Parts: sequence; structure tokens; C-alpha cells
Amino acid sequence: MRHLTLISSVAAALLMALPAVAAQTGAARPSQPGTRSNPLLTPSTLPFQAPEFNKIKDSDFEPAIEQGIREQHAEIDKIANDTAPPSFENTFVALEKSGQLLTRVYAIFNGLVGANTNDTLQKVQETEAPKLAALNSELYLNDKLFKRVEAIYAKRDQLKLDPESKRLVEYYYQQFVLAGARLSVADKAQLQKLNEEDATLQAQFMNHLLAGTKAGALVVSDKAALAGFTPSQIDAAAQAAKERGLKGQWVVPLQNTTQQPDLVSLTNRATREKLFENSWNRTEHGDANDTRAIISRLAQLRAQEAKLVGYPNFAAWKLQSQMAKTPEAVNTFLDQLVPPATARARREAADLQKLIDQQHGNFKLEPWDWEFYAEQIRKAKYSVDQAQVKPYFELNRVLTDGVFYAAHQLYGLSFKERHDIPVYEKTVRVFEVFDKDSKPLGLFYADYFKRDNKAGGAWMDVFVGQSKLLGTRPVIYNVANFAPPAPGQPELLTSDDVVTMFHEFGHAIHGFFASQEYPSLSGTNVARDFVEFPSQFNEHWAFEPSVLAHYAFNYKTHQPMPASLVKKILAAQDFNAGYNMTELISAAELDMQWHELPASAPRQNVDTFEKEALARTHVNLPEVPPRYRSSYFLHIWANGYGAGYYSYLWTQMLADDAFDWFKTHGGLTRANGDHFRQTVLSRGNTEDLGKMYRDLTGHDPRIEPMLKYRGLTGATGTGTGKP
Repeated sequence: MRHLTLISSVAAALLMALPAVAAQTGAARPSQPGTRSNPLLTPSTLPFQAPEFNKIKDSDFEPAIEQGIREQHAEIDKIANDTAPPSFENTFVALEKSGQLLTRVYAIFNGLVGANTNDTLQKVQETEAPKLAALNSELYLNDKLFKRVEAIYAKRDQLKLDPESKRLVEYYYQQFVLAGARLSVADKAQLQKLNEEDATLQAQFMNHLLAGTKAGALVVSDKAALAGFTPSQIDAAAQAAKERGLKGQWVVPLQNTTQQPDLVSLTNRATREKLFENSWNRTEHGDANDTRAIISRLAQLRAQEAKLVGYPNFAAWKLQSQMAKTPEAVNTFLDQLVPPATARARREAADLQKLIDQQHGNFKLEPWDWEFYAEQIRKAKYSVDQAQVKPYFELNRVLTDGVFYAAHQLYGLSFKERHDIPVYEKTVRVFEVFDKDSKPLGLFYADYFKRDNKAGGAWMDVFVGQSKLLGTRPVIYNVANFAPPAPGQPELLTSDDVVTMFHEFGHAIHGFFASQEYPSLSGTNVARDFVEFPSQFNEHWAFEPSVLAHYAFNYKTHQPMPASLVKKILAAQDFNAGYNMTELISAAELDMQWHELPASAPRQNVDTFEKEALARTHVNLPEVPPRYRSSYFLHIWANGYGAGYYSYLWTQMLADDAFDWFKTHGGLTRANGDHFRQTVLSRGNTEDLGKMYRDLTGHDPRIEPMLKYRGLTGATGTGTGKP
């Protein structure tokens, strides 16, 4: 399955609201006598100020974060109490330059908490989350500071600011207002209290979910229960058991989504049901990992926060800064997708039930049967199965001759692997990225394999952000959760894994092409319902024939993928489209329903609310579970996507419409890539997103290409996206 998550932890999400600055400049801070120097307190001396993972210890983070918080407190106080009249320089530029230590340290900490966590880091995360929330409140609820911001905002048209500087003024003003800067002293105090509880609960949710997902792995003592697995899958399950200290057993870890990839292969229906149930109930056992009490309180807290700021619900509050603007716009958009998606899903379910009956299964189709029987239909209809395809998708070749090749064709980028840059885990790779004029752009880290201490899904984030003001260039990482090969085996990918690589690198391209003065407006610091646009757009090149022909070679024979197999893969891209879209819409609808609760609503029973929410929105097909249940919906409870999960669908609309523009203008060409770079990828958040899109395509977004490319009109498309 495709895991298209742009992740950041709870405290990092809070830091997104703070000035998003990069590396600290200046002299080293003194250490205590007789103690080891903390490497986080000074800028890295590595190329591009890359993290010095060879020097950093877990124990370094808490004191460095605390020092960063203290410095940020002092910097905010200095700006707010400046006796000079407010100006763009002494207010906005000063804010952009503030918090550099904290931002640098937390960027590294956030990366490790997501991709390589442990008990120490998780404890630091929970300890610091409320402090970071308090710092966020100090910034945006500071009356003196807001008065300075407001004064400059009021005369912004008379200040002769350049367009990016004017945008920065408008951006900050909106952030302050939405954060509650206009509230009374009493209401600000109440909001700050709610914010801190929200932050603490988000950190707890993330840690409960990680533990629950690990504990929910399927453990079997009889290898026969894994009938249908290939020898390499059996070996991987044995290796997973060995890593947990389990002898004579096999372990199938859970992915972050409801459906599990291994359901495609398992022939034992009881095993399939057990694996599905483990996934479905991973954080609903009434034990220490149960998240339901946390999320019911989070939903209540967020409604109360929104009411304080003057909005009827959390969704109405948070959508003010998004491209969609209002819950009504989001719901209207989703309503257009529900009928074609569920209609096709029902037809697909009928086909699966027919196959079960033909095989004398004597049972009704259930969610744990869908992928298994869908794969049989896929093989019969298109003669394609993943065992046949995977030998052509060796990871390194997909990366260098597929992902990197497409980026070169479109934008002129080139890549050189660096072995002298330290990494946080031995399987992580680092590449230096060069622009079309051969000038260095930044560093790219690739961390693709699943580990028990890694959050589920896939994401892009930065260790160092781009800013002309600060003189920094991007250091970007992609993380995924591909099944690791057994020792000595090749690193082979599924078709969905390939698309995930293209998707996440689309985010990376967006970050590498950042060309902003101010870090708060740089690169991927855009609205949630726009940030997934470049990444979902980049998915389309995964199976573009000219790109596929460049990387799809059999790892044993070195022969290219046969034309007949390519034809089958392309023909199969719309397969299961109704299911794919319905499970995604279900998750988006759940998110909106949770975050449209008013403050007057009582605390909800999670299971009851979820069932009723799906029924209200008409996506409650019994065979098609939501992509995420409420209790393990990491995106909306701890990753900053609350009232924003719809953005994956919204940006599919943008991506498919833009791809349609590319196809009608010559496809994969440098001219088209340069146009995309000029109008969107290099613009960050420096202008209105609607205008940016119109500059690219010449028109407002259209939903028709989305229906076409996502297989909901009967037309053939080039792929489907599943965040």
C-alpha cells in the first residue's frame, strides 16, 4: 500500500508555527566544567550543516531543547519590548532570525523520534511537548508583539515592501489572529492551558500507537499458518521473530494502515482474519496502549480551543489558512467523490463475491478477504502479480534510474552518493543533489526499510531548511516502511513501494527548489491542502513508459521488463479503484466529522461516533474499512493533519489536473519541468496558492481529470494515490 504521509511529531508541528529557521550562528556555548560538550549547541561543521550523528547522543537532546526554549523566550521578549517604533526589520526579520538553536535541535530530534526512536527520546518528547506549546502561546498570545505586527500590517501597502516581504507580513498577521492574539487576557490564559494539554496528549497518542502497533504484530508458531508466503517472506518473518527474541516462531509486523499488504498472499483464511483483527484493534484492548480516551479528549479540547478563538468548530478554525478555506468547501468536494467511488467499490465487491462462490468458499466477503481475492482477479484479468513484477523493481535501480532519472529529465538534477556523511542508522543512504548548472542544491537522506522503532507510513521532512536570510540550503530526508529483505536477499519492491518512492521524492524536489528569503515561507511550508500536490504529481512518472523503461530491469538476468508485462501493469492501474478511493474518503470523512464537533458536544464514545460518522457520510460499506480507524489515525491526532486529511484527495485533484496539462503540452520535458519549477516548486508560500496554480495551468483546478486518472469514470489512468 502507498504510505503518503508528510509527518512531523507533535512538538515539531508546534514549531511549524514558530519561525521556521535553520542553523544557529555564533560562538559555541560553554559546557559545564568536566562535562562533555553537547554537539547540538553549536552549528554542524559538516557540508550543508548536516547533523553530526556520529557525535550526538540521546542525552544531548533534552538540555539542548531546554536551552533553545530559553533562548527563544529571551528573543521574543526582546522583540516585543523593543523601544524603537515597529518596523519590518526590527519585528518580522527579527522574528525570522529568532529561535535558530531550537529549530535546529528539534529538526534533528523530530527526525529521530519518527524514524529511529527509543524510550529515552519518547520520554523527552512527552516532557517537552507542553513546554513547546507554552512557547508557541508566548509568541502568538503576546499582546505587545501582536501590536507591533498589527501596526506594520495596517500600513503594509505604504511600506514599499517587495512581494515576499509583504507576504510575510500577511502570513504572520493571519497566524497571530488564528492563534488567538485578539483574545482577552483571561481567554488567552485558558487557550494556553488547552494548547498545553493538547500537546501532551498528542505526544502520548503517538507513543501509545507505536507500542500498540508493535504489540499487534501477528505471531504464529506453526509455519503452515503462513501458507502463501514466498520463501523470502517466510525468512523475513523468521528474522522479525529472531529480533524479538522469539524462538521457533514467525512474526508479521503491522503496517500503519487498516489493510495489511500480506493479506494478498496468505491462503489460510483464519490467518488473514487474525492479521486483520490485530490491525483493526491494535489500540483498542483496554490496556496501556489504548488510545480511545486520549482521542475523545483531544476532539473535545480542539472544539473548545476553536470556540475560544471565535469559530464554531476546529475544522472551521484550521481551514482558514488552507486553500479550501471552509468545511463547506471540503464537504462539497468529498460529496462529489462518494457516489462514483462507492458505486465502483460495490461492483468490485460483487465481482469478488462471485469469485468466492465459484471457488465454493461458502462465506460472505469480509475485509480480510478483499486483497486476497482481488489479487486473483488482477492476475486473471491482467496476468500480473507482485511476485512476477518485484524482480524488476530492485530498490537501488528504482531510486537511481527511476526516481533520480525522472528528476533529471524534468529539472536537470544530478546526484552523487556521499559516504562521508554520518547517518543515524546503518541502512540510511545520503546523496548530494546538484542543480542543472551543476551547482550543489543540498543533501538527500533515504531511509526506506521498516523497523520496530520507526513510525508507520512514509514521509519527507528536513534537517536543515532553505533560507537566503540565514544562508542555509536544504538537507532533506525521505522515510518509508518497505519490508526489509532477508539477509543476503535483494531489496525488491512492490508496485506500490515504487510509487511511494516517487511520491516522497516529489516532496523532496519541492524542498530542494525552495528559493525564499524567509524560512517561514520556504519550500514545503505551505498549506496542507497544497503541500501534497507536488508529491502526488510526481507519482505519475513512476509508470510513465519512458521512465519505467529506464529502471525496470530483472535483477537476475538484467533484461528489461518485457513489453507485454509493461502493458499489463499499465492496464491494471485502475484496478481496485473503487476500493482504494472509498477507504481514503472514509478516513477523510472521519477526520472532518471529528473536527466539526462543536464545543457544546459531550465527550464522545469513540466506537459509537466512528460507526455513526461513516453512516452519515454514506461511505460505510461493510467490505471496505476506512484506511485508518479513529484509534490509530496518526495523521489527525499527532501529525498536524487534524481537519486536513481531505488534503490528500484535494491535492490528487490538483496533481491529476496538472498532469493532464503536462500531457497536453508534451509530457516529460525539460520545458514543462522548468515551467512547473518556476510557477510552483520554487515559490514556497510567497503568494496566493490559487494564483500559483493558475499560473501553472492557466485555469482553476478541475475534478474531471481526477475522476479519469483515479479510475472513476471508466477511463484508463496512470496510477492511483493512497496516502
